[in-house]
Amino acid sequence: MAQRPASDNQVLAGRPFPLGAHPEAGGVRFAVTSAVADAVEVCLIGDDGSERRIELTERTFGVWHGLVPGVTVGQRYGYRVHGPYDPAHGYRCNPAKLLVDPYARRIDGKLVSLHAAQGFTGDPERGPMSTVDSLGAVPLSVVTSPGGQDTGIKPEVPFEESVICELHVKGFTQQHPFIPEALRGTYLGLAHPVAIEHLTRLGVTTVELLPVHSFADEPALIRSGRHNYWGYSPLGYFAPHAGYASEPGREVEEFRTMVAALHAAGIEVLLDVVFNHTCEGGPDGPTLSLRGLDAPAYYLHTRRGHMADLTGCGNTLDAGSPTVVRLVTDSLRYWTQEMGVDGFRFDLASTLGRPRGEMFDRESTMLTAITTDPVLSRCKLIAEPWDATGEGYRVGDFGAQWAEWNGRYRDTVRDFWRGATGVRDLAYRLSGSSDLYDHNLRRPWQSINFVTAHDGFTLRDLVSYNEKHNEANGEDNRDGTNDNRSWNHGAEGETDDPAIVALRTRQARNLFATLLLSTGTPMFAAGDEMWRTQYGNNNAYCLDDETSWIDWTPTEASEPMLDFARRVIRLRAHSPALRQPEFFEGRTTVTGKPDLVWFRPDGEEFDEIDWFDEDRRTLCMWIDGSNSQARNREGELVTDHSWLLVLHAGAEPAEIVLPGPEYGETFKPTLDTSTADGTPAHPGVLEPKTRITVEARSLLLLRAPRDTVEIPQL
Repeated sequence: MAQRPASDNQVLAGRPFPLGAHPEAGGVRFAVTSAVADAVEVCLIGDDGSERRIELTERTFGVWHGLVPGVTVGQRYGYRVHGPYDPAHGYRCNPAKLLVDPYARRIDGKLVSLHAAQGFTGDPERGPMSTVDSLGAVPLSVVTSPGGQDTGIKPEVPFEESVICELHVKGFTQQHPFIPEALRGTYLGLAHPVAIEHLTRLGVTTVELLPVHSFADEPALIRSGRHNYWGYSPLGYFAPHAGYASEPGREVEEFRTMVAALHAAGIEVLLDVVFNHTCEGGPDGPTLSLRGLDAPAYYLHTRRGHMADLTGCGNTLDAGSPTVVRLVTDSLRYWTQEMGVDGFRFDLASTLGRPRGEMFDRESTMLTAITTDPVLSRCKLIAEPWDATGEGYRVGDFGAQWAEWNGRYRDTVRDFWRGATGVRDLAYRLSGSSDLYDHNLRRPWQSINFVTAHDGFTLRDLVSYNEKHNEANGEDNRDGTNDNRSWNHGAEGETDDPAIVALRTRQARNLFATLLLSTGTPMFAAGDEMWRTQYGNNNAYCLDDETSWIDWTPTEASEPMLDFARRVIRLRAHSPALRQPEFFEGRTTVTGKPDLVWFRPDGEEFDEIDWFDEDRRTLCMWIDGSNSQARNREGELVTDHSWLLVLHAGAEPAEIVLPGPEYGETFKPTLDTSTADGTPAHPGVLEPKTRITVEARSLLLLRAPRDTVEIPQL
């Protein structure tokens, strides 16, 4: 065991739980987990950088704890852990490294010296332990007061009514001209009335925030002088990221204010959480927190003691470890109960179902702990159902309470509109992906449908580039996926060619309308509705600049796109049959027809052989609204009009024969992507069996009105 320096032992026993630093009894009770430690010191750091070390002499259930009298809120602190240093077997305790409390509610400062934070000398697997003291070079934990202002009544929007907007706290408001400069790019910026007004006018019910847990730059970024912008590099799972506070040190209060403002507008707040890896990276990464506390208890290791990497980020949290299960569930409850959030999207969630790195198990310890928790089971739970390995691609495989990002939906819809696939798989995606989710007690709204997200092309770039252009990332364009399923429509990048521009904007409307009119829960990336571009960069994780920030300047292209987005989202909100909470079953409805019928362009129903024609570029989907299975907030069934959705990805106009009178006495064009704002080019009432022309590469939605249903003004 390493020789310990003299320690101030003015400490009372305290209690082991809850973990973290908690003001009580005229002081602060500290509690931290390390089953391998020989001794743990809590280190109180003064404003002048001085350090007072206090040994925690009590250990209960592997938790080191003690109550230190006289310590107050605002005290900066860290831990020093004395214990085994044997990297070959996974042990990396090093008392020279000051460690962040995994349960810290605030984290102050940044990693400023990789050399000082490294726990090793020379070879990270075989070299001796570093004796360089990291104090002054690493972030510090901060004692916070419990509780805070009310975060408002949670909107509890039913999943089937949800429209999710994925956004970045900083990027959303950093360039907003009507938000005070001091608030741009902050929690309070997102809470500003003009930001919320944009979301409510658009029809967004739920925002999904890119990571707001405290995060740190990866070593490779630090060495190159760049920064992590997205935030998928967590340091602390309880502390809000300090960089999004308008006033240093008030990130907790400002986050709660933001949540309260969104809740007051009826908007839910979901957090993108990263419980699959941390910023400490691989064996050559810094020792900032978990690695120095008890690496084998937190990180997945092979039998030989080497760190396993299922994430592509150097390390993997061990979802089978009780220490990790407790950390994750404690964190989720804290953000739900004390910070007011409504749910979570779990990054690389497949790792949570692979305890000890084994095969995926939907009933794994971690996934079960989350879904059976009395608090968390009431949250919206969304899995990103893949990790960095082949075994980790588990779309459709999560358990009954999990919604999933549906990567199959993204790929199929992109392929259809660029003319690269037929209609067989498209029919599944439009109708709720029953092939993936109609089992294990799941509902169609558990398919989170998306065409774009933070990771990949924006909607504008998806129709403007054939290839990624990531040179600005400093990795020689090697980073980012090459499987974009995009189409530039005749020119790579920006162009003044009016024909290409017109086709691109139409295709963008096709993609967005398909997303909102599909059964399932739609999610889109903030800025797509305003024609945002990243100039072909599909992995702007390290670009904290105008490339990633939303440009709010109105243009001739952005204004029609915004009008169109508002129109189609409003249409979905007022059309229960288009967002049904039950799968279509072919059941006979009060009209005498099945709830869902697929038509060919000639007005005849699809037969078996039609589905296997890969050259088909046209699909007509009829939904019977007389038995929509949608319910109001009181739980009563509500009826709707019937709908005919026509999707035509062909390069030439198509002649379509409308269904017969048994499917609708009349058909009213309601949405048409061939026009800039979606207003139908031919708005008249059409008779059954009428022949109509659908423009090349366009989507047309027709309503078959029912007398008992009120028609909303769109």
